[in-house]
Amino acid sequence: MRITISGKQIELTDAIKDSIEAKIERLDYYLHPETEVKVTVSAKKARQKIEVTIIPISGPIIRAEDTEENLYAAIDVVYDKLNTQLRKYKKRVQDRHHSNESIRFNHIEDISDAELEGENEDSIDIKIDRRKRFSIKPMSPEEAVLQMDLLGHDFYMFTNTKTDDIAIVYKRKNGGYGMIEQD
Repeated sequence: MRITISGKQIELTDAIKDSIEAKIERLDYYLHPETEVKVTVSAKKARQKIEVTIIPISGPIIRAEDTEENLYAAIDVVYDKLNTQLRKYKKRVQDRHHSNESIRFNHIEDISDAELEGENEDSIDIKIDRRKRFSIKPMSPEEAVLQMDLLGHDFYMFTNTKTDDIAIVYKRKNGGYGMIEQD
């Protein structure tokens, strides 16, 4: 497991790095040895924040974060969140394996986003504060819901393997999930 620890507005001591590495390394039971783990520690006033993103060789990206007054408490909370997510993911994979369903996470090629062309932001009074670019992976709607839950997001964009169209799954306010597909 390759662990990268970085700090924002905080000096990372050896004790902090050792504590983070010790907790993350306890998750190696669930992860491939070549898995990349990015840890970001930041501080604002009396609050300490830790964000952990696990980027496996195959499978969904797993992310957890927490903010506490005590950094070591935040590390423990994030470890518990990651452990729960990984256990949940592993159980779903095992359940699908036993029911002979394919989860299609192996050997997926990244699909690059098309470059944005012809934008004329001067004619519109809308200001876009943040842009994000990511590859859209082909998967079933069920796999997209799993990925969305593991990331802790309210929606997730993917390429539907059945239709080869871009689709979005989202959490509904009354519980359950919805899916938006192009016409």
